Amino acid sequence: MDNASTQPGTTPHLKRVLGRMDLVLLFVVAIVNLNVVPSIAANGGVTIWLWLLALVFFFLPQGIAVIELSQRYPGEGGVYLWTKKYFGDFHGFLSGWCYWTNNVFYIPTILLYLVGVGTFAAGPKARTLADDPQFTFFAALAALIVLVALNVVGVGVGKWVNNLGGIGTWIIATALIVLGVVMFTTHGSALQASDFRIAGADWRIIATFGTICFGLVGLELGSVMGDEIKDPHRTVPQAVLIGGIASGVLYLGATLTLLLAVPKESIGVLQGVVQAIQSMAEAVGVNWVVAPLAFVLSISIAGIASAWLSGSARIPFVAGIDRYLPASLGKLHPRTATPYVALIAHGVFSALFMAFNNLVGRPSVKEAFQIMLALAVVLQLVPFLYVYAALVRIANAPRDQSGRYGKGTLMLAGLSGLTTTAIGMIVAFVPPAGVKSVPIFEVKMILGTAFFIVLAGFFFFVYSRRKQVQPAAVGI
Repeated sequence: MDNASTQPGTTPHLKRVLGRMDLVLLFVVAIVNLNVVPSIAANGGVTIWLWLLALVFFFLPQGIAVIELSQRYPGEGGVYLWTKKYFGDFHGFLSGWCYWTNNVFYIPTILLYLVGVGTFAAGPKARTLADDPQFTFFAALAALIVLVALNVVGVGVGKWVNNLGGIGTWIIATALIVLGVVMFTTHGSALQASDFRIAGADWRIIATFGTICFGLVGLELGSVMGDEIKDPHRTVPQAVLIGGIASGVLYLGATLTLLLAVPKESIGVLQGVVQAIQSMAEAVGVNWVVAPLAFVLSISIAGIASAWLSGSARIPFVAGIDRYLPASLGKLHPRTATPYVALIAHGVFSALFMAFNNLVGRPSVKEAFQIMLALAVVLQLVPFLYVYAALVRIANAPRDQSGRYGKGTLMLAGLSGLTTTAIGMIVAFVPPAGVKSVPIFEVKMILGTAFFIVLAGFFFFVYSRRKQVQPAAVGI
């Protein structure tokens, strides 16, 4: 289809290349980011209760919401499309904007993890390169360019990065669990029954709940690419069920075995899961598995970056079609039928963010990332306020045959998800233990959140006026 024929309110012809197993692996690689497990597990056994609460009251309703809304509106755009249908154009744009901008600076952090794990897998001599800011910047930039290029070539090509990443996530999570079980049986448990007691726990641990909810986001990612799924009415529910159960099991299993095998004081928060694997492998005498598993983990991380890059870039694509962002973002590549302008724009903004971080002095990098993570939690959860509110609205509307679930299920899932999402956003403003100045942290969080929301309003209302003027100009 010629790009020039794309009109506002229509979706260009995209290729349906994603099957059920592609979606399952996409969900696993997008949701299960094992690098967050050590930072969560370092808070002790109490985090298991937080995981269970998030799985029951946030993740399960998320699955119900994705299945219900994708059945009603299976087109490209996902959270952007659903919010626009139930709450209007501005709220749809704000929902999609928060979803996209969060990933603009989330993907660079994933790529930095990729470089660190990749150098670890390359051997002791290469590991020193991870401390060189110039090397890490250019290596992460090169990885970003490759991932953008693969996704521009086509979803049929880019999906294999996601699929390999999903398989890698399975392998790493399984290896982590097996190592934990072996270490538990040979060295005993580092976990005591008292570690599960909520009474006496540091109250700041509640900030972890927002991070857990953030880590469980991803079931909606397939629906953001709705026009690229084969038989979405049947494929999406099956993939959500399989991928959701798999993701929950992998997260819980990895966290619990890490707690069983390693004292929480020894869990490396900043180093990530590869150091946990190395520590347990050395303890049980299988050092040889560390380098191969680090290589597999690097593939898994590349898959995570590719999944969020390809999925979140569809938001500015459909916003460009609706003329709420520059219309060029809604163009398809004439040969590969991919939203190449949106993908390239996403890559450019992520590269600029990486360059900015590279210029920030190293002493402030840790705290900068803490703020960015907390801000990412807030922005990523904004669309889910709308998604769960949409379930409540559907439950209160006259019953029709286009959905999948009954009114009671939709109301329960909507209220549960809405409440849990609001709590996750609120606790993201609780400063973590390493923050030097609580007032400065709070000011940066408030200003950062306000900045992105105001910027969304600026783009929406500027381009809304252009949409109103454009038809009159055409008629002259």
